[in-house]
This record gives sequence, structure tokens and C-alpha cells, in this order.
Amino acid sequence: MLNQKKKKASQIRSQAQAKSSRVSAISAKKLADGVLVGDRTALGKAITLIESTNVHHQAAAKELLKLLMSHTGKSLRLGITGVPGAGKSTFIEALGMYLIEQGHRVAVLAIDPSSDISRGSILGDKTRMTHLAQQAQSFIRPSPSGGVLGGVARKTRESILICEAAGYDVIIVETMGVGQSEILVRSMVDFFLLMQITGSGDELQGIKKGVIEIADAIVINKADGENKAAALSVKNELTSALHYLSPATPGWTPRVFTASALTGEGIPELWKIILDFKDVTGKSAFFQKRRQDQALKWFQDLLKDGVAELLKKHPGLKRQLKVLEKSISQNEITPPAAADELLSVLQEIFATYPDF
Repeated sequence: MLNQKKKKASQIRSQAQAKSSRVSAISAKKLADGVLVGDRTALGKAITLIESTNVHHQAAAKELLKLLMSHTGKSLRLGITGVPGAGKSTFIEALGMYLIEQGHRVAVLAIDPSSDISRGSILGDKTRMTHLAQQAQSFIRPSPSGGVLGGVARKTRESILICEAAGYDVIIVETMGVGQSEILVRSMVDFFLLMQITGSGDELQGIKKGVIEIADAIVINKADGENKAAALSVKNELTSALHYLSPATPGWTPRVFTASALTGEGIPELWKIILDFKDVTGKSAFFQKRRQDQALKWFQDLLKDGVAELLKKHPGLKRQLKVLEKSISQNEITPPAAADELLSVLQEIFATYPDF
């Protein structure tokens, strides 16, 4: 009798899951159709869907990406980072307006920091780019970082693909600031721009070496008025410093230039640098190789996250994990020893599947 009840419950769950899958597929198809015709409302809803942690939403999001995948990959992906106060949002608005004048469609994925306490985010970039936000050929999406390192949102990669499917040929990812983990941004864009300003003391000491090493270009912003001479001086210092570092992109020498988001000076120069970069890396096939490497890294990151999540859900491993965490907190075992102990359990499990 008990087995029959369990069987019945299992059948009900299966039917509910099948129904949910059908609904998800219908919702995903409707959203995909809207994205492909450039409907900005549908685009916003699509990104909201992929950012959701709801299980049913995640199923629909996977279906959505599957439907859109063949329409992606045709944009230039730009990453822009810099010290707080460097004027990233104003600069991106000036660049976006210039690109629209040149006939491009521009999507900006602006990442705002999330509070470690409330997990809330200001999401103010859209209000700082009011002129660009009003343009029919632009799309601005502020997203919370959600505590993810590297100044990017958890679903930035998926958001890039969805924007590409919607027909945006220039995707700009604005990160929330400079940090050693900015390498994560580098792993999802084609061209990486570091923004710097003068007046922050020793400019060279103010930038982490690791960030300079992954930059394809460095711009000294706010190079206008009385600040122009100081900006040119910093440009010369950075140009000299780059000679001692290996370039982030083989065959490409990182460029340093000055710009002013207020006057627009330097914006056309940046776009020329980006086009030169695409031409140089395209001829050497490095552009496509970087895209392929990025796709593989994305797969590896998802795999790591997925395996970690599975381990946490397994009843036996979950219990063992809690025991080990308690032992660590009470100084009964060192973290390395605890990790080895759990890994040994996993090795024993995998040893029973030698042909897997």
C-alpha cells in the first residue's frame, strides 16, 4: 500500500514537471520571438528571466538561450573598468551616442555593487545615462553584482548573448571598479579598456599591475580644461610603463590615450583603436580563438558550480560537510585536512564507476 502511494506521488510529480516544461517552452518561445524582432520590453524580460533563481524560470531560461543561440556572436564585446570617480558612465554614454551616430546599435550592461549585508543594489547607471537611454538604438540594463567577484553580474555572459540576438552589434560591459578579480571580465569580452584619471596621487601606484596587464587600451578621462596637461603627463608615464609588461593580446600593443566625455574628444580615437584591434586579431585568428577559449571557460565555470551544488544536495555528503565544518570551527581539524577527507569519500564513490 505504501509503495503504491509512493508510486502515485511520483507520477503526480512527473506530470507536474512535464506540464511545467511545456509552459516554460511556450514562454521561452514567445520571449525569443520578441527578442529577435528587437522588442526592448521582451529583451528586458528575457534578462530578468535568466537572472531569476526560480527553478521553473531557470528551465525556461535554458530553453530561451537554446532558441537564441544561433543568432548570437556577431557583436563586438567591450569591457570597461576603472577607479571610482573616473566617469565611466558619462564616458560610456558619450561613446554610445557616437556609435549610434555611426549607425550601430549599442547595449550597455552596467553592473552595480550589491551590499554584502542587504544584498540590495542602487542600480543607478540608467539614470546617469539619460540621453543614451532615450535612443531607440540603445539598450541599458543595470544589474546587481550579487556578490560575484570581478565586478560582473552572475548572468552577464547570458545577457551578452541575448543582446546579440536582439541585434545589438556593440555590447559594453561596465564593471563597478578596479580589482584583481577583473580578470573575470576579461574572460567574456573581446576588448578591455581601463579608465584612469589624474589627481589621485601617484597614478601608476594607484593602478594594480594585474589590471594593467589585461588591458588592451588605457584612457585617461577628464582630459579637458586645466586638467589636460596633467592627463598628457599621465599618458606618457603609462606608455613608458607598458613597455615593461607583456601585452594581454598577442600581436597587439596596448594603446594609451586621453579623452573627455564632456567634450567628446578622444571618443573617435577609441573607436578607431577598437577597429584596429579587431583587424589585427582577426588576421591572426586570435579574435576567434579568444571567443572559443571564453566559451570553454564558461563551460568549466558552470561545471564547477554545478558539481559543487550537487555535492551540497547529496544527503550523505551534506551531513559529512556539516560535520567537517563544525570540526573546522572548533579547531579540531584544519581546512586542508577536512577537504582531503571529503575528497577521499568522493574518490571512493567514483572508484565504483571505473569506466565512467
